Order: sequence, then structure tokens, then C-alpha cells
Amino acid sequence: MSEKHFQPNFSQSQVVELVKRLFNLTPSDIHSLPSYSDQNFYVAAVEGGEYVLKIMNSEDSKDPTLIELQTCAMSFLHQNGLPAQTAHLTTSDCGYGCQKYLVRMLTYLHGNTISKVPLTPQLLYEMGKTAARMDKVLQQLEHPNLSSLQRENFIWSLSNIPLLEQYMKVLDGDPLQEVVKSVIHQYKTSVAPKYSHFRKCLNHGDFNDLNVLVQPDESDGYRISGILDFGDMNTGYYIHELAITIMYMMTRHPEPIEVGGHVLAGWESVLPLNETEKDCLFVLVLSRFCQSLVLARYSVTLNPENEEYLMITSRTGIHILRQMWELGREQVEKVWFQSAAQYSDAKQGKPFTNSIAGRFH
Repeated sequence: MSEKHFQPNFSQSQVVELVKRLFNLTPSDIHSLPSYSDQNFYVAAVEGGEYVLKIMNSEDSKDPTLIELQTCAMSFLHQNGLPAQTAHLTTSDCGYGCQKYLVRMLTYLHGNTISKVPLTPQLLYEMGKTAARMDKVLQQLEHPNLSSLQRENFIWSLSNIPLLEQYMKVLDGDPLQEVVKSVIHQYKTSVAPKYSHFRKCLNHGDFNDLNVLVQPDESDGYRISGILDFGDMNTGYYIHELAITIMYMMTRHPEPIEVGGHVLAGWESVLPLNETEKDCLFVLVLSRFCQSLVLARYSVTLNPENEEYLMITSRTGIHILRQMWELGREQVEKVWFQSAAQYSDAKQGKPFTNSIAGRFH
């Protein structure tokens, strides 16, 4: 994050030429797709098949080993029954001006992002369950370069919350700066000393509302049909993935405080938390809100022309961060853990109620 990551800026005609040259396919339809720092295109081929052409930003393109690991992880999840993309061919690179960019052609997955549908308790439960299944499968991944995923100074890792301090000046004059400083202090004092009690794993690291696709199911609800964007994959902890999932689902729900219980119940149907992980969940969710806010503000200083996209999550997150902070850990955890307990009660034949719904506005 210390320097500008050059976002590719290929024209449609250049992309058509790229697809022909690198993948031996002829586009019949092509249009751009949104991206935080890369350049993405939808491609339908005359020869058959639908794809996403992903041109990586200049910084990520410097590490082809990391890109290859991400591709391998997606394929491994796909083989194990999770709806991840697979690569059409191995990563290639292409020159463009004075920059070099890595290029991947991935299968196109159908569906809408989960941000566009109502987040019912059942869908939130499925999000938690899918996130846990994903990390459990990734734990079995074998690759000679797995150590590359340790990414020690990766700014989006929840292990690196203290690194946010170097960007705090972007909040100068904002009353939320004191909240962020307090969260970082809580992280240092109440989370960091407990890492030896967390269970390690590989994290997707960005299991958010724009990286999960859904399609209608036969019961008038939705099922998860796609998991996208493994660019933030890193060696982390199960509790990190859960905290990230809860945080992003909160930003898309009219009653954000209630979200955590449903996601937690889905997660624990696969991977029950230990006591230390439960103790740290609240601060880790707050920490992710702080990451989103601070790093989005910083990214806008580097790429002001992309402000609308960069601030999507953090604009909503500001209000939820303040709400969580004002309610406090005890109040929020009570909602989360009581709600999650109702799912286990229902499994034992006890009636499921929604008595905590609507408590916070």
C-alpha cells in the first residue's frame, strides 16, 4: 500500500487481440466488469464457453508464484465441490507501455452478487457454512510454494492490524479516528496475545458481498453459485475468515447487528469455535471495519478517479462501526451467541424463534 498499484487500462480492441494471441479464442461478446485494482472483462467465445479475462495490477503481477497458487487453490476447491472458477490456461504475461501485467482467463460463473438479493437468515447461515467449508478444504491443499501465502506484511491480513497506524493521517479531523485508534489498541492487548490459541489455516481473505454469487433455488430462496477473487489469499486463522464474512454481510443488511448470529451458526455447523476464538470475534470484526475504512480512504488519495467504487463498503461500514462501538462487546455478543444457539436448539427439536429480531436500529 506504500505506492500506487498501476491499474491496467486496456482498450476493448487490445483485449480482443490478447484473447486471440494468448488463449487462441475469438470473442463474440466482450464487456468490462468492475474491479478494485485489476481490469476484468466478460468474454464469450465463438468457439464456445464464457470467461472472465483478468488483467492483474502492476504490483500483483510482480509475483507470478502467488497468482499460480491462487489458481491452484480455485481448482482444488472446484474439485472438492465448491463453486470456484477454474483457469482456461496457465497465467501468461503481456507488455503494455512500461508496465507488465499478468493475465488469466477464468471460467465465467453465472449468478448475481449476493449484494443484490435479500439477506435472509438462511442465506446468511449458508454464507457462514460455505466460508468454513472453503477454509477446511483449503487446509488440505498441497503445493511446493505454499509458504508464499504467509505474506507477512500484507496490509489486508487481520494479523496485521497494527500496520494501520501508518495510514491514520487519512482520518485527521474525523471523529472516527479515535474509535479506530481504540480498536487497534484493543486488538494489540486482547487479541494479539491469544494467537497461539487460534487454529491456523489458509484464508480466502475477502469473502465479501461482491465476491459471492447466488442463484435462485427451488424453495424461493437463493443458493451460493460462485466464489470469486482469491487475490487476498493468505496464511491466517479460521477465526479471521469468520470475522471477515460477518463484517461484509453486516454492510448489506438493514439490521446489521443481527447478522453475526446467523453467519456464526452456519460456520459452527462445520467448524465450532473454541473459547478463545469466541472471545476475540467481536474485536476482529471491528478490526476489519477499521481496515476497510482506513485503506479505502488511503486508496482514494492514490486513485481519486475511482472513489465511487473504492468507498462502496466503507461508506456503510462507518455507521456500523460506530453502532458496534457504542453498543459494546457484551451487547453485540449477546445477540450473536443467542441467535446462533437457536440453530442448535432447532437441531435438537426445540422451536426456532426470532425473539431478538428488531432489537437494534
